[in-house]
Amino acid sequence: MFELSIVIPTYQREEVLLETIKSLVALGEGDVEIIVVDQTPQHQLEVADGLRQANADGLIRWVKLSSPSITCAMNTGAAMANGDVLLFVDDDIIPDDGLLNAHLCAHKSRPGSLIAGRVLQPWHEDEHSSEMFTSRQAGLIPEFIGCNFSISKAVLTEVGGFDENFKGAAYRYEREFADRLLASGHTIWYEPSALIRHLHHSTGGTRSKGDHLTSWNPRHPVGAYYYLFVSPRVQWKVAKAAKRLLSSVLTRHH
Repeated sequence: MFELSIVIPTYQREEVLLETIKSLVALGEGDVEIIVVDQTPQHQLEVADGLRQANADGLIRWVKLSSPSITCAMNTGAAMANGDVLLFVDDDIIPDDGLLNAHLCAHKSRPGSLIAGRVLQPWHEDEHSSEMFTSRQAGLIPEFIGCNFSISKAVLTEVGGFDENFKGAAYRYEREFADRLLASGHTIWYEPSALIRHLHHSTGGTRSKGDHLTSWNPRHPVGAYYYLFVSPRVQWKVAKAAKRLLSSVLTRHH
């Protein structure tokens, strides 16, 4: 058994994926496994070779999925994991040296909670921002961001895993899961010492069909509409969906 399993869902990411894996391996803290759930149909030759070598060397466990789905990839990684605590991170990040220890310590002090880590995006030049996921102030929060959070495998199983009905970019899957988690009596704790820098790579992942602000691709907001209609906490669902549809095209980009 491992104390911590790191799950990295990945889709159409190349060198940045290898760099992310390398940086996580370099942390070398405690008894940790890294599971890469790969939904990319075909990698560049050098990237595929790098993943095969890392898998052969025991640095990662590399599993391929035939169809891309963020939530399916996360559930697959969770099912494979041997760790008591599951840490989910994106495939284009730079972890802080204390990332793993911060998540593990938070679970020991707040057992049963989902631990949401701090995320600095490329546009966060001011590291003292007071935004929810950049703040230096720890505390209870109502949701989390999917590129840096951890949860015990037992709690994830209890709540029912991630909803695989979310398609495409799967927007709002975090909020839907947070609703179920909170309704089951668990909490979400924001831990600023569990820090990553999110590179927000311009291609691959949720941006494989273009940036959601500028792309006309209709798959981007599908998850948001799905969340509106499945969530018991959202009232006036048709009106809210219509408002979102209208606002998505009445922007400076469209």
